[in-house]
Amino acid sequence: MATIAHCLFCFDVLVASLEKRENLTLPQAEHLWARYQSKDEPGGGTTLQPDHAATQEDGDDALSDSDPGLEELSADEGEPPAEGPADPPSTLQIPSICRLQAASPSSASTSSIPSSISASSSRHALDDPSSKTSSNTSIFSFGRSSQQLSPTLKEEQYPLFVTWNTVSGRGHKSLRGCIGTFESQELSAGLTSYALTAAFDDTRFAPIELGELPSLAVHVTLLHTFTPCAHPLDWSLGKHGLRISFTYHGHRMGATYLPDVAVEQGWTKEETVVSLMRKAGWTGRSRDWRNVADMRAIRYEGKGEGCGWSTWREWRAWIDQESETKK
Repeated sequence: MATIAHCLFCFDVLVASLEKRENLTLPQAEHLWARYQSKDEPGGGTTLQPDHAATQEDGDDALSDSDPGLEELSADEGEPPAEGPADPPSTLQIPSICRLQAASPSSASTSSIPSSISASSSRHALDDPSSKTSSNTSIFSFGRSSQQLSPTLKEEQYPLFVTWNTVSGRGHKSLRGCIGTFESQELSAGLTSYALTAAFDDTRFAPIELGELPSLAVHVTLLHTFTPCAHPLDWSLGKHGLRISFTYHGHRMGATYLPDVAVEQGWTKEETVVSLMRKAGWTGRSRDWRNVADMRAIRYEGKGEGCGWSTWREWRAWIDQESETKK
């Protein structure tokens, strides 16, 4: 399911957007993370542990679509495309990066990257090649023996969510943006799109800015096994995410929580359903939740993974160092 490489890729996409540079591809991120993990030992290697601060905590997950009928969810499970992507080439072009990742959290906002870059203009830079600043790239060559990285996963498609949290100096996490889709996405395109959408387009929050990067953590969840519930409590805490829809005051409403949310919040299943209904816009009394019209529920599964800024920064600094030695 979701991996640290997916999280690092989302970080690289976001940083590249803010820096107006080209980001790594997903195959490159997977390849380079595997190399980084085994860099210190011939047979395996030391492992850089992901930041504990990256654990998913907040339950306010946003959908990218406007509450389509729950009947569609059973068709949202990933199906592999007719043909998988070609193997990565033996020589990878690694986009160069500004020295942002070398800055300490206290000084990152004063790096050489202009602080006046807005999230919206950075997002536009991805779509407008003429607005990107040119940068030198170097050739980073790899042996063919390590090219086959997660071939099955790269060929699959998944519904997915990307969550950004801010982490305080004391380790307190706060939601900064979370958007996803229940329609299957090719991972490279889906992670790219929702890493940026969650960062810049979650209307509950202002767009993420450059100076916030050192406080960020990202969490990626890939979803699977969608099953209609016999009733709204027909699901298991800690195992299933839940998506509901119902009719209230003549309007169809809906919302979802990812699998980790209820347990992390300490809710019972009934409290989770009531919270979801309020998130969707229901304003009734808690004890009357069973009385809403045409309540439907879908349970689903999905294991997430997360990492924080320091993990990405150390990994990306290693990439730059290795790239320099290959020149």
